[in-house]
Amino acid sequence: MSAATGRFILILGASIALAFLGGHWLGEWGAYLLGSIPLIFPLAYSYYNLQRLRDNPSTTDEQSRPALGLWGEVFTQRHRVLKEMRNRIQAIEQQHDRFIQGFQASPNGVIMLDAQNQVEWCNSSAERFFGLNFAKDAKQSITHLVRHPEFVNYLSAAEFDNPVVIERMGVAANLTVVVQVFPFADDQSLLLAQDITDLQRTEAMRRDFVANVSHEIRTPLTVLIGFLETMQSIELAPDQQNRYLDLMMTQSRRMKNLVEDLLTLAKLEANSKVAACTPFNVVAEMGALRSDAEALSKGKHQIDFAVDATHMLMAEQRELQSAFSNLISNAIRYTPEGGSISVRWSVGIDGYGEFSVTDTGPGIDSAHLARLTERFYRVDGSRSRDTGGTGLGLAIVKHIATRHHAQLHIASTLGKGSTFTLRFSPERLDVVPTQVRVSSV
Repeated sequence: MSAATGRFILILGASIALAFLGGHWLGEWGAYLLGSIPLIFPLAYSYYNLQRLRDNPSTTDEQSRPALGLWGEVFTQRHRVLKEMRNRIQAIEQQHDRFIQGFQASPNGVIMLDAQNQVEWCNSSAERFFGLNFAKDAKQSITHLVRHPEFVNYLSAAEFDNPVVIERMGVAANLTVVVQVFPFADDQSLLLAQDITDLQRTEAMRRDFVANVSHEIRTPLTVLIGFLETMQSIELAPDQQNRYLDLMMTQSRRMKNLVEDLLTLAKLEANSKVAACTPFNVVAEMGALRSDAEALSKGKHQIDFAVDATHMLMAEQRELQSAFSNLISNAIRYTPEGGSISVRWSVGIDGYGEFSVTDTGPGIDSAHLARLTERFYRVDGSRSRDTGGTGLGLAIVKHIATRHHAQLHIASTLGKGSTFTLRFSPERLDVVPTQVRVSSV
């Protein structure tokens, strides 16, 4: 016999007993009244619990107000089902939040569009690319928010096999973005956007680099070929031959320097590792740098070398020799005859080592300073070629500085001259032992 059947027999027996007693003491109506009490109580209790279920369909209060009998089992089962449902909902919400966080962390723009191309959701990158504000632009047509003709035509054509490149994007209209739409679900679509501004800039630099190298090599080759053809077709006097040979040698050296600088730059760009920390005696090197500078100047400039610190650099010796030499030779080439060049090695109160080269040349306009370290960038191209420069010196210096965790600072004033400074962190400095200090500078 089940528990429910037992409870029913118990209630029925109690009703009959109370009805008999009520009839014996109170008559017929007393029998009805007392006999109905065991039946009314369960009905009232059931009605009470049904009210609890109706008033609190999604909460459980049996712990504070536990139910009896069968209703206790009902509330316990409901509590278990609701707890499982809440755990599932919480897991789904957490997974949804992780998806949203992942999309937000993406550097690419993501926009979800409905069947009418209205914005359902977008991440922060998309807001930056397209100038959107999701809080305000939700449920707005994307073509009303992004009015670039290329973009509008792309969406209208609905041919999404290939992406479209859109320029002048972003708040500052300085971005180039590639966009592609991927339809999914019921007429919905996912719009992905990638910022290719740096990629295009790199590609433009590559094209410029190839063009510049071709031009730089073609010029001396043209001169060499012209002289050779002249010497082959015309019988020249010995002095003329010697002059032509000297000019040909000059152009050959120019090509050799260009190739060497290209190889040096390629090697530096291919090596992203931090430079080795071997001792480099800057104080001793200053003597060799001075000899080279005086040979290049040929007495046309006043050259001054000063050493205010007896510190070695923990660095790659050949690379720093190249960087220092490039800065000094640039100063000599661009400073007019009679000008002065000052080279200094010192350590500041902040502990940073500084190698600086100051000249009294024509100076550089501030508009050019940011681009000086680009390959083949010249403020005055014709003048650079006249001075024998390859246009790669400062690019080499910048890469050497990067490998040594150093900084290249450029300060210049038109008509007054320029100062180029390499700053090395204290970790790259070491005191020169007394026995190896050189005072020849």
